[in-house]
Amino acid sequence: MTARHCIVHGRVQGVFYRDWTVAKADELGLAGWVRNRPDGTVEALLEGDADTIARMVAAMHEGPPRAAPTRIDQREVEPQGLDGFTRR
Repeated sequence: MTARHCIVHGRVQGVFYRDWTVAKADELGLAGWVRNRPDGTVEALLEGDADTIARMVAAMHEGPPRAAPTRIDQREVEPQGLDGFTRR
């Protein structure tokens, strides 16, 4: 198990990006959370196997139909052993 902390930049608030992230992470079997940040970005913590996290990050570059992500800052972090994926 591995974990990745992500900050998604671009048009990602007010376009159902968090709800889409929860649904996609559930579909892929990842654990973690997603939340809006005051600066207009979206923050996410993804936990699971490295290949599945890579698939999720690739999908996050597209997001839901009205989103327009411009970049995702990522860093490896220590897994917290989370269960399920939540919207904060």
